[in-house]
Amino acid sequence: MMKGKKRVGIYTLVFGAIAVVFVGAALSVAFFNHSLSSGNVSLSNLRNYGPAPNIQGISGWINSQPLNISQLRGKVVLVDFWTYSCINCIREIPHLNAWYSEYGKDGLVIIGVSTPEFQFEHNYSNVLDAVRRFGIEYPVALDNNYSTWDAYGNEYWPAEYLIDANGSIRYVVLGEGGYNTTEQVIRELLVSAGYSVPSYSTNVPLGVNFSEIGSPEMYLGYQEIASGRVNYIGNANGLHPNEAFDYSLPNASQLNTIYLGGEWYSAPDSIIAENRSVMFLRYSAKDVNIVASGNGANTSIVVKLDGANLTQGYLGSDDRISNGTAVVSIGPSRLYNIVSAQSYGTHTLEIEAGRGFRIYTFTFG
Repeated sequence: MMKGKKRVGIYTLVFGAIAVVFVGAALSVAFFNHSLSSGNVSLSNLRNYGPAPNIQGISGWINSQPLNISQLRGKVVLVDFWTYSCINCIREIPHLNAWYSEYGKDGLVIIGVSTPEFQFEHNYSNVLDAVRRFGIEYPVALDNNYSTWDAYGNEYWPAEYLIDANGSIRYVVLGEGGYNTTEQVIRELLVSAGYSVPSYSTNVPLGVNFSEIGSPEMYLGYQEIASGRVNYIGNANGLHPNEAFDYSLPNASQLNTIYLGGEWYSAPDSIIAENRSVMFLRYSAKDVNIVASGNGANTSIVVKLDGANLTQGYLGSDDRISNGTAVVSIGPSRLYNIVSAQSYGTHTLEIEAGRGFRIYTFTFG
């Protein structure tokens, strides 16, 4: 199964003779080539969707001088729409890195089009830090004004558009997953363009079982909810836009519901800890991630699970143990992994937040 996130609202994709309407945020097939399977990829059953739009309106490049589709004739090009706080995009990066390492010298060009979801993702230095943190060596273009996104009629993070040596789109995948088939399409397009490919394919572990994840992505900003996101706040008081509110913590028993205690300020895209701020969430997954930021170097959170301190087997990659408790130092705006279990299950998460802790979303793995 492939998972991804979609910009809020009903989406119509149009380029060439294609018009497809979607209302969901998770896709189970690569809809452009839904008949393909890992065993029947060949040039003859790859449809031709016409010329690929150029890369346009870019505010900055990383790892490359400016590139364009028109100057890459003879190469196979993979255009990847992503953003650095998106867990679906992050889980794809090891596969993209492996493909670039294996086939980049044999005619494959990958262009990561960084199209921001949150305001902080417009910042060049933030994207540069993410590129370095994830070990990305292929070119990355900052599409801050959604110019290339709109040219492709795209609405999903992540989304991959595979372009043949003649500059035509031949394969599209919306959402993460389907890596074996995508790699076979890459290899087929490279061979048809006259390049040699190794006899073996790359082998990157998936690391996630979508069928075991019982909790969706959760947005906390009042404007996000007003725009059509599901409201996961369980307090009867709800959010109080553009003001701080002192919450009385209710019984935190409902699955996939966020309960607030203490004082929280409600911003358009997030909520911010003010005083005695705590948060409870009963979830079903293996990993818990948050998109968050801090207010200065000393912002931190304490993470507990099922009413107890985290044990070693549940520590996220951003946790550290201090005096027996799991603490996460929250700094730049990015995704933080705060729980990483050995197996899938249902748990109650507790976050004790320092003043200035700002949380945008929960995501799960």
